Amino acid sequence: MDLLSNLALGFSIALSPYTLLLAVIGCFLGTIIGALPGLGPSNGVAILIPITFTMGFDATQALVLLTSVYYGAMYGGRISSILLNIPGDEPALMTTLDGYPMAKQGRAGDALVISGVASFVGAFVATIFLMLLAPYIARLAYKFGPAEYFALYLLAFATLGGIASNNQAKAAMASFIGLAIAMIGQGSGGTPRFTFGNLHLMDGIDFLVAIVGLFAIAEVFVFIESHGKSSSIGVKLDKVRVPWSDLKDSSGTMMRGSLIGFVAGVLPGAGASLGSFLAYMAEKSWLGSKGRFGTGDPRGVAAPEAGNNAAAGGALIPMLTLGVPGSGTTAVLLALLMTLNITPGPTLFTDNPEVVWGLIATLLIANFVLLAMNVPMVKVFVRILMVPPAILLPGVTMISFVGIYSLTGSYFDLLLMVGFGVMGWLFRKLDIPTVPVILGILLGTAMEDALRRAMTLSDGDVSYLFGSPIAIGLWVFAIAGFIAPLYLRTVMKKPQAISD
Repeated sequence: MDLLSNLALGFSIALSPYTLLLAVIGCFLGTIIGALPGLGPSNGVAILIPITFTMGFDATQALVLLTSVYYGAMYGGRISSILLNIPGDEPALMTTLDGYPMAKQGRAGDALVISGVASFVGAFVATIFLMLLAPYIARLAYKFGPAEYFALYLLAFATLGGIASNNQAKAAMASFIGLAIAMIGQGSGGTPRFTFGNLHLMDGIDFLVAIVGLFAIAEVFVFIESHGKSSSIGVKLDKVRVPWSDLKDSSGTMMRGSLIGFVAGVLPGAGASLGSFLAYMAEKSWLGSKGRFGTGDPRGVAAPEAGNNAAAGGALIPMLTLGVPGSGTTAVLLALLMTLNITPGPTLFTDNPEVVWGLIATLLIANFVLLAMNVPMVKVFVRILMVPPAILLPGVTMISFVGIYSLTGSYFDLLLMVGFGVMGWLFRKLDIPTVPVILGILLGTAMEDALRRAMTLSDGDVSYLFGSPIAIGLWVFAIAGFIAPLYLRTVMKKPQAISD
């Protein structure tokens, strides 16, 4: 009965005209953002965060808009992957392996429809599991003390760093940089730390300034450097029809990919990229010689799209129930909630049930909106790929500057945002992941507080950090999560070699 009453509360919020409008706008914008190569959900959500403050949205409205953008971007990433052989974002990489060959065979429309339906199945399955499992995980979180939370934060850094980069040392360095930035400002005793006498730094670094700089402004610099020319469609899109036989053959693939992707998404830091990869590899192994993976097999399009969209939904569970982001995009959403004085974690379900259940109900509706958009309107989104950077870049820059200034009213924060943009651009060139930096800024203070409370309760006894089965389990998973990618990269071939 609790589930039904909570859903009734959620749908009473989601079905209000204004919330529905925000969901539709978010789905549309997200699909556009996902279709544009290089932007991706993290950048798209970061760019739009300032708008939520300038428009005066409350927590539920802001979260509905940005999670709809998140889901829409996961849908849209497949468009440029199939037509241009350029992934709209990292999770869409696996879609290029069979999507682009299908397009070259004159089946671009079929590939787009199959990928759209697979995205719907993956996202819908993940939302159902989110609805069923999140309350129970939230109850489990009540058993967490400072030692367990410290181990949980460590797990988030270990797994996110392991997946976010091909170099563990670079990922670890990025995490330390983020933690160091989080230390700037006043300590628990009011003592200034790393402010160098600058009064603007006394309150610390606003993580929204860092996020918009590292994602949005850095992307502008990258576009200026590497995308100076207008985009163009690599494969012509003719008639779009619904390939019923291929959809029937791919139905089992979609369900298997959705389950695999959801599990990958729930793991803190694993996210959509791992979900997409595992779904593709598992389906290739499952079909064996029956599949034509790498040469234009529709199931090779359905598997990764179901996997990455299911992982996107699964990543919301640790963010909402434990306050630990499950992916780079949910790290940005976590920053939004913290800015709105909403504390993610087990108390969120009791203190702000309208936020959680309004979000879940909206996501259920948004999935159908996205399916309706991404099949009949696919030609509209394809046209958007032709928007030249000369038009796109000024818009992104304007939104970032106006939004941050309206939020903080400080010219220093604008300079700081540009500085983070330069930092993000340099990190891209050096192949250093930026997501661990954001995670360090977001969780650094909470991780420090958990460690301080643990040491206070234990009178400085370090063994207290390993004093419960939950804490020990989290430490084991953290170590395994950091070491496992090292092993997997030596066993698994690069994605380009999968089609051999």
